[in-house]
Amino acid sequence: MKNKTITEFELLIESHLDLERQGPGSAEMTLKALSFIMNLDSNSKIADIGCGTGGQTMILAKNTGGHITGVDMVADFINIFNDASKKHNFSDRVQGIVGDALKLPFEKDGFDLIWSEGMIDSLGFEKTLSYWNGFLKTDGYIAVTSPSWLTTEKPAEIEKFWIDAGSGLYSIESNIESMQKSGYSFVAAFTLPEECWIQNYFIPRQATEKELLIKYPENKTVEDYVHSMKYEVDLYEKHKQHYGYVFYIGKKMGEKLSRK
Repeated sequence: MKNKTITEFELLIESHLDLERQGPGSAEMTLKALSFIMNLDSNSKIADIGCGTGGQTMILAKNTGGHITGVDMVADFINIFNDASKKHNFSDRVQGIVGDALKLPFEKDGFDLIWSEGMIDSLGFEKTLSYWNGFLKTDGYIAVTSPSWLTTEKPAEIEKFWIDAGSGLYSIESNIESMQKSGYSFVAAFTLPEECWIQNYFIPRQATEKELLIKYPENKTVEDYVHSMKYEVDLYEKHKQHYGYVFYIGKKMGEKLSRK
């Protein structure tokens, strides 16, 4: 395996396949966000965009009665997602499909809730909220997590890290304003606690990274990848007071309201 050609993206997928979550979060925070969402019943339609292997989706399924469609671009994630749905006896109402978050194969105005943990920032927060708005019924809900500035101080190395990662950080106030511009009334926002990063994501991920180093010994691409992942952890430990993941919940406004 020393000289095996493997890309950083392939390593990213491989190191996340066996994780319960592919980013910071927890069952408790998923349920907290869900507590702000009203009027779901057995006829409700829910989409979990960027669902990964479905850790949060199964929490949603256990606590709602409707039909849930998970969407992710990574086929290996969806295979695990559908296996988990069968394991939990949800396969009659919880299915995962391979798809593009910005080219969704759904009818307009069809969903009561669109959920997305840990991926909207890489697509563009306001642009993506605007696009997803079209797939929600009036008074349907959106619930997303996005890394955000928590203080007015914005360390340059943090800003550079997220820009280099193809994303970017905005303040909570700025993201709420973007949500409102995209046709939603603001419902709630709250910051995920530190354990959502450390215990639930970084520590499990570091275990899979060690396995990569064993599987691909003396492979520079793998070594560089693991080093970059460690750098992310070090930055968070150093600057965690300044930024974090925030849950944003909004409600789609009617046509007359959205034109104001």
